[in-house]
Amino acid sequence: MSIETVKTPERAAEKVVTPAGRPTPNRRKARKPTERPNVLAGISGWLWLAVIILPIYFIVITAFRDRSDLAQSNPLVPSTEPTLGNFVRVIENDFFHFFLNSVIVTLATVAVVLAVSLMASYYIVRSVSAGGQRLFSVILLGIAIPVQATIIPVYYLIRQLGLYDTLWALILPQIAFAIPLSVLIIVNFVRDIPAELFESMRMDGAGEWKILWNLVVPMSIPALMTVGIYQALQVWNGFLFPLILTQSRDVRVLPLSLWEYQGQFAIDVPATLAAVVLSAVPLLVAYILGRRYIVAGLTAGFGK
Repeated sequence: MSIETVKTPERAAEKVVTPAGRPTPNRRKARKPTERPNVLAGISGWLWLAVIILPIYFIVITAFRDRSDLAQSNPLVPSTEPTLGNFVRVIENDFFHFFLNSVIVTLATVAVVLAVSLMASYYIVRSVSAGGQRLFSVILLGIAIPVQATIIPVYYLIRQLGLYDTLWALILPQIAFAIPLSVLIIVNFVRDIPAELFESMRMDGAGEWKILWNLVVPMSIPALMTVGIYQALQVWNGFLFPLILTQSRDVRVLPLSLWEYQGQFAIDVPATLAAVVLSAVPLLVAYILGRRYIVAGLTAGFGK
């Protein structure tokens, strides 16, 4: 076997002669084009992260300060003498009572919204008549109606029903305003379920309720988790309905309980932010756990 080199003016071609006498070209590896880093996007991302992190950082470090320490030192520097007195004062001020009210309102609202939205979505997708699409159009009208524009009619209706200053006054309106967006999300997931699965279950003698429970619910878990977490955040942090539709301390929820630390001429900032931290921790934990199940549900079918 011999090797000969054919030189071109560019000195770029090289041939290898095999025993059969056939030249084999030398294949060069394709070089990937160099990618220039997007410096502007990187700087923008870090600035946006700072905008998000800075308020959270301020809330957390201020919750461990005294009122005098907050007034005398740099508010962005952690206190050299942190204290838990603000959290103790918040807990002693009926925090768990307000927390229980928020849990009841949130769980009741989310449970009804998920059940009603799932059944409505199933009817809209599987309906063979025009009634399903008409129902879908009517439900979507609710997205275009702002909550603030309906607060007076809602207040009047709640008063006429005798539900004013009760937890039902918070649950029922929030269910109504949460259903349109929830149906819109769940409908898109139900539509992606193959029609062959529905036909297969019908041939096996399954009724509508069995199909809904054994097929639609498992296939729509990502949508249900997404809707549940989003609506829980909205209800838990809701302030307008508790402010307008409740009055007594017994039915007060956590967002409205922050007024407990406001006086006529001043506000107890450390205690208020301590209450914010305590009220955010349970929902943050629920969001982290729920996010894991959302990702698992969205990626469940990619490996098949």
